[in-house]
Amino acid sequence: MNSAAPDSSQPFLELIDIRKTYPGVVALDAVSLAVRRGEVIGLVGENGAGKSTLMKVLGGVVAPDAGTLRTDGIERPAFTVKESLAAGIAFVHQELNLFENLDVAANVFIGREMLRGGWMKLVDTQAMHARVRPLLDRLGCDFRADALVEDLSLAQRQLVEIVKALSLEARLVIMDEPTSSLTITETERLLRVIAGLKADGVSVIFISHRLHEVERCADRVVVLRDGRVAGELQRHEIDHAAMIRLMIGRELKGIYIPPGRAPGGEALGVSGARTALYPERTIELSVRQGEILGLAGLVGAGRTELARALFGIDRLLAGSVRIDGAPVRAHTPRAAIERGLYFVPEDRKRSGLLLDVSIAENISLPNLRAFARRGIVDTDEERRNALRQKRELNIRAPGVASAAGQLSGGNQQKVVLAKWLSMKPRVMVLDEPTRGIDVGSKNDTYALLRTLADAGVAILMISSDMEEVIGVCDRIAVMHEGHISGLLERAQFSEQNVLRLAVGGSLT
Repeated sequence: MNSAAPDSSQPFLELIDIRKTYPGVVALDAVSLAVRRGEVIGLVGENGAGKSTLMKVLGGVVAPDAGTLRTDGIERPAFTVKESLAAGIAFVHQELNLFENLDVAANVFIGREMLRGGWMKLVDTQAMHARVRPLLDRLGCDFRADALVEDLSLAQRQLVEIVKALSLEARLVIMDEPTSSLTITETERLLRVIAGLKADGVSVIFISHRLHEVERCADRVVVLRDGRVAGELQRHEIDHAAMIRLMIGRELKGIYIPPGRAPGGEALGVSGARTALYPERTIELSVRQGEILGLAGLVGAGRTELARALFGIDRLLAGSVRIDGAPVRAHTPRAAIERGLYFVPEDRKRSGLLLDVSIAENISLPNLRAFARRGIVDTDEERRNALRQKRELNIRAPGVASAAGQLSGGNQQKVVLAKWLSMKPRVMVLDEPTRGIDVGSKNDTYALLRTLADAGVAILMISSDMEEVIGVCDRIAVMHEGHISGLLERAQFSEQNVLRLAVGGSLT
């Protein structure tokens, strides 16, 4: 006699009254969560709300102080990592966990390699490649199973993490900010993958600060605030306003800040610029004083390469850069800093901060001469400056002596901004400035950018978040394969126009 099919209306996984405390902090306070077969749950909340701790409990990384975990009716006080994997739980982490010197297939099967041979086992590379290829095809990846991870872009590496989770044949896939490094096209592909997983009976917990994506894919939304479940929204109740209200405990009238005063003359000019990624293409670009110019485009279009070249990290093969009409002759970070051009990189943890160093030291680092007396740093002045920036940018930390690595993503980004703001910038180049930060921190960042623009600072903002580009910017320049394919004024803003230019088309 055939066994009955599992009842998808009943949860196969439950967390019941989970509590977890750290010294001085209640991370989780009687949190309950049920997961049903083939259900997509949107898990949202500001940074520090308890999402990461709850997922660590699910993954067996952290044991709760109280509460119960139940899988298929079996209760236990906690998971080990092995028990979590055995229960069919797989993770796609925001912070990528890959070995750059190995190929894609080796990363997917790390720690569980396929072997061949007799008494002397060897890794079966061909078999692993064969297993990974259909998963790459399923996601529509444009790289091969034998590609080295070090040669992949950030977005492609994110897709490798997703392939790794799919290879486990999981019952539940937990995706932590999976689209933070993806373009619009890649995000659409991922949302289709999530729909496919759901159709196959696989459950998904989708953690994202991009609420419009949660709205599109979630069957149910669970909102955490201050370590507690602030509320749940069923499918028909899910919208931006309802999620934000539960996340922050109040109405947020508008996350985006409207344009301010009319822009002035040119602050940053780029003429005939060529980068190593597309050496045959030239770039013409102009950013005006007091304007936020968005730089949109698909991953691989050359946006980050242009930003790095403007700051002098990479060499321009040809062309010229002007600040306030005067040419910048030496393309080095020092020359850019001396002219008031500052860069906020996409990967703040690897390129924007020293995680083991204090907030105060991170803020003063690019301008140590201003705090030095006879070659010795005046730590009192350094601390006063950091306290001023902490107050003005609302950096949430116990004090400026705290290590930057202890902060949430949004507060780390504020520290990156703070180190430049104390130096009176003329031009700011920001690469994905709100990647992986919560809606409240995004609102703070947008307000800060608008304040800077109103003070006359020229801002070039690279972003793959279409809603952000349209909501924040005064104009949008779109890149396609190493050149500016079009420039949109506010009256022309639409997703269709940006996408048309991003794939090399025109508006006519």
